[in-house]
Amino acid sequence: MIAGTHASNAGFEESLVVSALEAALSLPQPMPVFAISGLQGSGKSTLAAQIAALADTRGHRVAVLSIDDFYLRKDQRLQLAREVHPLLATRGPPGTHDLGLALETIGSLRDGRPTRLPRFDKLADEREPAARWLSMERRCDFVLLEGWFLKTPPQSPDDLLQPINALERDEDPDGSWRRWCNKALADDYPRLWQTIDALWFLQGPDFDVVPEWRWQQEQSLQASDPERVAMSRLQVERFVQLFERVSRQALCTLPTIADKTVALDEQRRPL
Repeated sequence: MIAGTHASNAGFEESLVVSALEAALSLPQPMPVFAISGLQGSGKSTLAAQIAALADTRGHRVAVLSIDDFYLRKDQRLQLAREVHPLLATRGPPGTHDLGLALETIGSLRDGRPTRLPRFDKLADEREPAARWLSMERRCDFVLLEGWFLKTPPQSPDDLLQPINALERDEDPDGSWRRWCNKALADDYPRLWQTIDALWFLQGPDFDVVPEWRWQQEQSLQASDPERVAMSRLQVERFVQLFERVSRQALCTLPTIADKTVALDEQRRPL
């Protein structure tokens, strides 16, 4: 087993974990990619870790990847901030990922080659040095990819005209940042989406739960490394506004795109 992502809640019932593992193992591709999507704090990392742990007990090898581990390095994002828009200094929205690295990593795993799995340090806001990446030396049974907007389609140009929150109103008044992110979502990410063989969507009740869920996630990050500084509550509330537009698009579209949708209540319990 290769577990790679941080758990954000206490965990899902065993029946859901068993169902997900069996769905992944039943995929017909020689080395499939099973994906979990869901808004920030919905429990993607937790479910991925549970699936990988159960797979391990059954003798299966799983490579666990997160879209978050493929963020561009800080210097690359700062260059985008200078050349395109200041908001691109902040990791997360479409256009701030190293898609070449993601495709190379998944391709290497599919070929059964020894593969290093990238990791991103969120407290440092920087990709970890390659020497610290976990290594998958032998062929695995499947890749488990989790991420908050996997397979989310772009919006229409008309949908981008009006700001969706205070951050867009005040920091993207001409809409150039959201248009740039939407174009990246339309042009660049489908290459990664095409590697996904099955997608499960953890569907929270609405976007309004995300600030609280993301704050809980930040507190867990802080607790895991008390010597380092995490975001404050106000910083988290601003941070999630960067994701609101695409998150709402995911909530609207992914139930018809995903192979399975798991509806959650405000405590992340499946309904």
